[in-house]
Amino acid sequence: MTTDAESTGSILSTGLEADRLLLGRTSTAERLADILRGRITEGFFEPGSRLSEEAIGGALGVSRNTLREAFRLLTHEKLLVHELNRGVFVRRLSVEDVIDLYKVRKLVQCAVLREITSPPGDKLQAVEAAVADGEDAKKRQAWRELGTANIHFHQALITLAGSPRVDELVRGLLAELRLVFHVMADPQPFHEPYLERNREILETLRTGDGATAERQLAAYLDDAEKQLVEAYRRVM
Repeated sequence: MTTDAESTGSILSTGLEADRLLLGRTSTAERLADILRGRITEGFFEPGSRLSEEAIGGALGVSRNTLREAFRLLTHEKLLVHELNRGVFVRRLSVEDVIDLYKVRKLVQCAVLREITSPPGDKLQAVEAAVADGEDAKKRQAWRELGTANIHFHQALITLAGSPRVDELVRGLLAELRLVFHVMADPQPFHEPYLERNREILETLRTGDGATAERQLAAYLDDAEKQLVEAYRRVM
């Protein structure tokens, strides 16, 4: 069981104080939720960990009411859960959650690539940057960072749709996905093989062959889902 003291120390160690500058003078619950969602996506908060109002509010310099509203927004997104008389915790996902996440990802992400019929050109810059970040993380053996780069790769693919609403939808899905990744005791053998597949999808997209890229991504997502479901069933 994680104690309040341990949770507070863990939260402060993530460097939330530096994020205070992102809030500025026009701090809102939505912007605060963006920061915390980003931290979840990067793997700083583990499933089941308690989020201390005192630690986070003090690090970011926000009011308790603003923080609670941000928590409410992230609870609605299924990233946090409120437990009566205990506080707010990072949500633990179930096997059913994993299966449903991948069902939605396949429907949305594959549809985006399917629509590509000509070389996207400069629109691939974010995809290229995510692949490069992943390759750099591999060289440094920074496996958690590789997992983050992998998530950024999929976020970048979604931007090819040119739809802010789809971007927002998938951003929430991928933040949930990071909570799933924690089930992998050793992240290297899980994340590393997908880096090469990211590169393959990128090269296919450069030619404008969305149909082939869609098939590559569908197989990719099928394999990842199978691995994660098996890992979840072993643990749970």
